[in-house]
Amino acid sequence: MNKQELGAFLRSRRERLRPEDVGLPSGPRRRTPGLRREEAAVLAHISTEYYVRLEQGRAPRPSSEVLAGIAGALRLSDAESDHLHVLAGTAPTRNRLHRRDVRPSILALLERLPQTAGLVVSATFEVLAWNGLAAALMEDFAELAPEDRNLARRAFLGSTEPDRVPYGISDATEFRQHVVMRLRATLARYPTDPEVSGIVDELRDASADFARLWESHDVQAAPVLTKTFRHPAVGDITVDCDSLTLTDRDQHLVLYSAPQGSSDAEALALLNVLGADAGEYRR
Repeated sequence: MNKQELGAFLRSRRERLRPEDVGLPSGPRRRTPGLRREEAAVLAHISTEYYVRLEQGRAPRPSSEVLAGIAGALRLSDAESDHLHVLAGTAPTRNRLHRRDVRPSILALLERLPQTAGLVVSATFEVLAWNGLAAALMEDFAELAPEDRNLARRAFLGSTEPDRVPYGISDATEFRQHVVMRLRATLARYPTDPEVSGIVDELRDASADFARLWESHDVQAAPVLTKTFRHPAVGDITVDCDSLTLTDRDQHLVLYSAPQGSSDAEALALLNVLGADAGEYRR
């Protein structure tokens, strides 16, 4: 049970709710944002004293029934409810290192995908495997040290210029939010993995933007269906974005493709011809 993180998460979820969201009158004398602790406790059918102790990190582990009541009271999504159980220690956590080895069948699949840029990303956003089109669209990861293949570092530490975005992507702001949410969930699943805690600490210390987003305690990101890359060799390319979870290794297979016959598909085909050398245009 991570008492401090649990308390901070409960507080952040309570403060985002308005009384009218849960059928309560707002009243004229509210000095703090969101619901009061006593209101959250009543909605969760637990004592105010116990709820306060939970937020303060002083309470013993709550039961699954209590957590279910709190999740309902705070209107948590499925992902947030799962995260709540992980923090409370009532869900299985991975007290080991997150996996970075990619299944051979996935490596073979990457090379057989026609006109599709594909890469495998670890639970900490390290690019573990990629095909030639992904190297042409983004960069040649083979030329980078493993620590420099991390998309979280690229998103927050890749440039000191505020208007620069990784790979010219159109959704840089949303991607950074997605990174923070995924890393928070990863840290809850791998609390003893030094690489996971290490990258979180590094980004919190080095990036004010990451630190600000981290304090929001959000854990659920909206799905990304399309993404536009601004490529210096072929211009803007808008692609369909599909992310498939490889559950057994806690990795994601990310695929970028374009509708057949579209100008974006033609641009991808040109990048396929240029190969990894197209990444040189970014340097």
